[in-house]
Amino acid sequence: MNDDMLSQEEINELLKSVDDGNDDGADNSEGEAAEGDSTDGAESSSGELKVEDYLTTVEQDALGEIGNISFGSSATALSQLLNQKVEITTPVVSIVKQEEMDQQFPHPNVAVHVQYTDGFEGTNLLVIKTTDATIIADLMLGGDGTNPAEELDEMHVSAVQEAMNQMMGSASTSMSTIFNKRVDITPPGIDILDVKESKGTSNIPDADILTKISFRLIIGDLIDSSIMQLVSVPFAKEMVENLMNPSTEEESPVEEPSAPEPPKQTPNQTAAAPPPREQPASEQQAAPRGGQEQDRFVGGGQQASKQVQSAEFSSFEAPSLNENESKNLNMLLDIPLDVTVELGRTQRSIKDILDFTQGSIIELDKLAGEPVDILVNQKLVAKGEVVVIDENFGVRVTDIVSQADRIKKLR
Repeated sequence: MNDDMLSQEEINELLKSVDDGNDDGADNSEGEAAEGDSTDGAESSSGELKVEDYLTTVEQDALGEIGNISFGSSATALSQLLNQKVEITTPVVSIVKQEEMDQQFPHPNVAVHVQYTDGFEGTNLLVIKTTDATIIADLMLGGDGTNPAEELDEMHVSAVQEAMNQMMGSASTSMSTIFNKRVDITPPGIDILDVKESKGTSNIPDADILTKISFRLIIGDLIDSSIMQLVSVPFAKEMVENLMNPSTEEESPVEEPSAPEPPKQTPNQTAAAPPPREQPASEQQAAPRGGQEQDRFVGGGQQASKQVQSAEFSSFEAPSLNENESKNLNMLLDIPLDVTVELGRTQRSIKDILDFTQGSIIELDKLAGEPVDILVNQKLVAKGEVVVIDENFGVRVTDIVSQADRIKKLR
């Protein structure tokens, strides 16, 4: 260093000595102000909640992982509804006080609440900004999202509710997979959450301390905002516990059937034994061992001699019906069923349907010449091709759905 220049360390020492010398004067001239500042700082530091005081680092990571998976599937469902690329990423876990909700949400927001009916017990509140909700409503109603309504009317609220319904339903399905158990929710309800005016606050989870999980919400080039999930701390811990220690749904143990006790007989009763059946030599050799194995500890330790026979299967021949049974069967055969031939299907937004006029062409999901579906009571039973018979349409059956496939469609 040059003689007429000070190093950075020397400058820091000089400044430190100046600050130390001014401390005494500052105490006298600004004592009251310093005292007030320290009081306010103490209140803010003591009022600030730390996540670590309620949730461990592992629990925070687990909640983030649950949110990533469940809301990842919700993003897919919302993307299909809005026909836009949707991303919901980067969860951030924090703790908020019920009494400080007005600070967390100083402006009106849209809140969607669901109740868990199976798998968990509690309330899940999803909060999105009103401006984001108007864009989602505009996309749901067939707009491009660039000129959303300034306020949400009844139609816009219904559109947002349907979008949230698909999102929460998809999240519930993902949670069933995560926790390996059935998770059901009530249909989502929607409110305008204005904490300062005490509107829509009745569905906030009933707890003094809440867990807030914030996600980044990106919808195309229209929305780059956040979406927040509010649950109580016990509910959050319950989800983490179920994730860390999954409880497999234990089936009730099936007791091995014990050999039946021989029926008590009166002097005038005899047990009617089934007539013996001729058995192959291999079965005759295996029968004594099976008989000995089954005759142990019968009737309180007394062995009972029983004759072991091979299983007899029912005949597959057509059963012979009496007159009454035949009449009943004929009555069933006379029941009329609705037969429907479906040319194709498609999905359109509410706006497109309202724009239908005479001459509008609706494109279906079937190609020209592709077989049509033949439905009986709304169940697919066959496929066929359309024909014209004496100026009337008809359908020629080309393929019958197998019985196994029909059973699968009934599930």
